[in-house]
Amino acid sequence: MNTKKALPVLFLVMFLVMVGFGIIIPVLPFYAENIGANPTELGLLMAVYSLMQLIFAPMWGRISDRIGRKPVILIGITGLALSFFLMAISDQLWMLFAARIIGGFLSSANMPTTMAYVADITTPENRAKGMGIIGASIGLGFIFGPAIGGVFSKTSLSLPFYLACASSVLTIFLVAFFLKESLLKEKRIQKGSEKESRWQAFGGTISILFFLQMFISLSLSGLEATFAYYAAKKAGLDSAHLGYIFMIMGFAGAFVQGGLVGRLTKRFGEGTVIQGGIVVSAIGFLLILLVKDFTTAAIFLTIFGIGNGVIRPSVSALLTKTSTAGHGSTTGLLSSFDSLGRIIGPPLGGLLFSIGAGLPYVSGAILSIIAFMLFQMYRVKIRAQVRV
Repeated sequence: MNTKKALPVLFLVMFLVMVGFGIIIPVLPFYAENIGANPTELGLLMAVYSLMQLIFAPMWGRISDRIGRKPVILIGITGLALSFFLMAISDQLWMLFAARIIGGFLSSANMPTTMAYVADITTPENRAKGMGIIGASIGLGFIFGPAIGGVFSKTSLSLPFYLACASSVLTIFLVAFFLKESLLKEKRIQKGSEKESRWQAFGGTISILFFLQMFISLSLSGLEATFAYYAAKKAGLDSAHLGYIFMIMGFAGAFVQGGLVGRLTKRFGEGTVIQGGIVVSAIGFLLILLVKDFTTAAIFLTIFGIGNGVIRPSVSALLTKTSTAGHGSTTGLLSSFDSLGRIIGPPLGGLLFSIGAGLPYVSGAILSIIAFMLFQMYRVKIRAQVRV
C-alpha cells in the first residue's frame, strides 16, 4: 500500500466525518429542548452515544481484523449518515434517542478501524506520524463543524442535521471509490483464533497504556464540560469568545499532531513524547487556574491542548507496535477506554465545579500525574521483561 496516497485520502475522510459530527454539537441541546427534553434527558442523550462507543468499538475492531478495514469504515460512516437523517426528522424524544443509539453503535466502527488502517500502512518508525495526521484531521473537523452548524441553525434547527447527513453521504462515496483496502487477505485473523479473542489486546504489560489513556480522556472531558462556566465566572467570557479560544486551541493541536508528532517520536521515541505531553498537560491545567481574561485563557488552554494533543497518537502508535493482537482489536479496545473516560469525565467535572470552580483543573493535574506514574510503571515492567 502506498502510504503517501492513502494517508491524504484517510485525512479527508476523517475530516469530513468530524465536520459532520461537529455540525450538530452546538444545535443538539436546543433541538432536543424543542422536542421536550429536560436537562437530565439531554445529559442522557449525550451519554448514550459514548456508551455505545464504549461497548461496541472493540467488536468493530475485531471484525475489521477479520474482513478488512474498508467495509467496516463504510459501515461506520453509513451509520453516521443514518443517525443524522433520523435526528433531522425526529419529532419525539424517543426518536432522538433511537437515532443516537443507532449512530453510536454503528459509528463506533470509525475510530478504531481508521487507526488500525494507519497501523497497516505505516512502518513502526512512521506510525506516530500517521496517527498524528489523523488526529489533526479530527481536530480540524471539530473546528469547522460547530461553526457551520451554528451558522445554519439560524435558518432552521433541523438544517444542520441534513447537512451533517449530506457530509457523511459524500464521505461514503469518497471511501468507496478512493480508499483502497489496507489489510491483505493473508494477514486477516480467522474467527475463533487465539488472536481474535476479545481480551487478547489487553494482556500483559501494555494493559497499563489503556488505563493511561482513560485517565487522559477523563481529565480532558472534565475540562470540556466545565470550561465555559469557569471562563464566564473568572474572566466574564461569552460564547463567542469561547468559540475563538477553542478554535485557537484546535489549530495549535492540529499543527502539533500533523507536523510535530512524527518528528518528535522519530527523534525521542513514543515513550518520551507521551511523558512530555502529560507534563505539559498538567502544567496547562494548573495555568488555567490563573485565567483572568481572554488572552490568558487562550494561551493557557492552548498550552494544555498542545500537551494533550501528542498523547493519543503516541499511545496508539506504541500499542500497535507492541501488541500481539490484531491492530483492529488493539485500537478498538483503546477507543473503548477512551469512551469510558469521556463518560465519567463530564459528570465528575460538573460535580467538582459545583464544589469549587477550580477543582476540575486541580483534579485534571492530579489525573495527569497518575497517568505519568502509570507510564513509569509500564517502563519498569518492560525493562524487567527485556532483562528476562
